[in-house]
Amino acid sequence: MGIREVSTDQPAADWRGKHVTVAGLGVSGIPAARALHGLGAVVTVVNDGDDERSRTQAAALEAEGITVRLGDGETLPEGTELIVTAPGWRPDKPLFTAAAEAGVEIWGDVELAWRLRGPHAAPWLAVTGTNGKTTTVRMLASILQAAGLRTAAVGNIGVSLLDAVLGEETYDVLAVELSSYQLHWAPSLRAHSAAVLNLAPDHLDWHGSMQAYAADKGRIYEGNTVACVYNAADPATEDLVREADVEEGCRAIGFTLGTPGPSQLGVVEGILVDRAFVENRQKQAQELAEVSDVRPPAPHNIANALAAAALARAFGVEPKAVRDGLRAFRPDAHRIEHVEDVDSVAYVDDSKATNTHAAEASLAAYDPIVWIAGGLAKGATFDDLVKASAPRLRGVVLMGADRALIREALTRHAPEVPVVDLDRTDTGAMAAAVREAARLARPGDTVLLAPACASMDMFTDYNKRGEAFADAVRALAATGRA
Repeated sequence: MGIREVSTDQPAADWRGKHVTVAGLGVSGIPAARALHGLGAVVTVVNDGDDERSRTQAAALEAEGITVRLGDGETLPEGTELIVTAPGWRPDKPLFTAAAEAGVEIWGDVELAWRLRGPHAAPWLAVTGTNGKTTTVRMLASILQAAGLRTAAVGNIGVSLLDAVLGEETYDVLAVELSSYQLHWAPSLRAHSAAVLNLAPDHLDWHGSMQAYAADKGRIYEGNTVACVYNAADPATEDLVREADVEEGCRAIGFTLGTPGPSQLGVVEGILVDRAFVENRQKQAQELAEVSDVRPPAPHNIANALAAAALARAFGVEPKAVRDGLRAFRPDAHRIEHVEDVDSVAYVDDSKATNTHAAEASLAAYDPIVWIAGGLAKGATFDDLVKASAPRLRGVVLMGADRALIREALTRHAPEVPVVDLDRTDTGAMAAAVREAARLARPGDTVLLAPACASMDMFTDYNKRGEAFADAVRALAATGRA
């Protein structure tokens, strides 16, 4: 890690009369437009879409005195001095090309929130990674609450950072989830401590390359003051720590599912232990919690818990609060969620496993498995996933637009595993998939929905896909009880 000098005496911007273009309506654009308008800026919102929902949102903003331009997110409004963009807008959009040519700066909503925070604002404990961000941030918030701290889980998790920064409620510390998109547009962010959980190919169509994707993830470490938390099993995350410019005294803290070395957190005989934030880390370890305190205790979820614990310990949280916070935590729906046992077979919903990295972690938690997979591949390949998981597979049920890609990988690397290929996209497709999985399963098996693909070919989102799976499992159970 490099050492950098950072001035903390940044004067507040004078927004009155400043012409700001907000790119995109939605969960980030609307709060940004309202916040800037409230500060006296002249705000124009531009949006690609011009549908009924957009028109309703636009009418509400225009009633407040904010200009909205629908159906044209490509042209730079005249007089623009700053763009604040929704995180999902790609860097190669013509709007941003025009801004660069005009010398107009581009911020994301995270950058805006960072710049607008007050002089006594709560420090940020920030989390990114290809998978596990939301779970880790919510675990972290639970631990911080158990320590008696005023906190909130914010950022990409769905709660606007602007609302947290500008709202009336005060916080001691914020648990912040940040996507690669948000980090790309947040050059000034300087967290108290931050973690990169893992790195795997994802969103490469947006970033252009794996190198660019990793670089944007690595921005989360810039200017950290206490700890840069990395995954000892993922060398790419440690490489990002080495490349980061941090404040003097900031430490590299690893987490591992094995026995931790000095300056690491890890697992010893079913106990989560800390060898980083103890007086004599060469010889001592502090017990934090038991593996059984983590729900569910799947390997990748234990890794999430260790990352959350590392950030909390970096903030000075006592061991008891780590244990109590993990015990109190309940994961969100559709994240390795046990639905029901039917005829001694467990049915598990991990619809959130929308890429191969997440699916591999999910598959590693069970044995043997009947795997339900498929959807939109987003350019992914499946050979490595199938090779790693083949010994655990009892059978596979495939559905969705790109199921052939998974079937071809299974043919190459697991030819003995029976495969059911469902060529249907109607509303009964998931129920059919569950029935086929039940036919393949034996007592003691796990039927696992871990699609390794996005859901939008057949469902509104991964939540709807998970709900369809759970409904089908409950219907199967009801049939058995009838």
